[in-house]
Amino acid sequence: MSQDWGPVIIAVVLFILLSPGLLFQLPARSRVVEFGNMNTSGLSILVHSIIFFAILTILVIAVGVHIHTG
Repeated sequence: MSQDWGPVIIAVVLFILLSPGLLFQLPARSRVVEFGNMNTSGLSILVHSIIFFAILTILVIAVGVHIHTG
């Protein structure tokens, strides 16, 4: 039986990369974009969630990334 790990791996990587304040924060507290400030706000969490969902949807459904094991 083959299992599809593509969506799981993509979701984990995107979750790590798109954590607000880790690499960038959009919108930031004092500017539009800040890099590596390790701060967050409710609005930046909402924006990063929308970006995460959009990229995940494009990669999993439109592009169809699959990683099969077994």
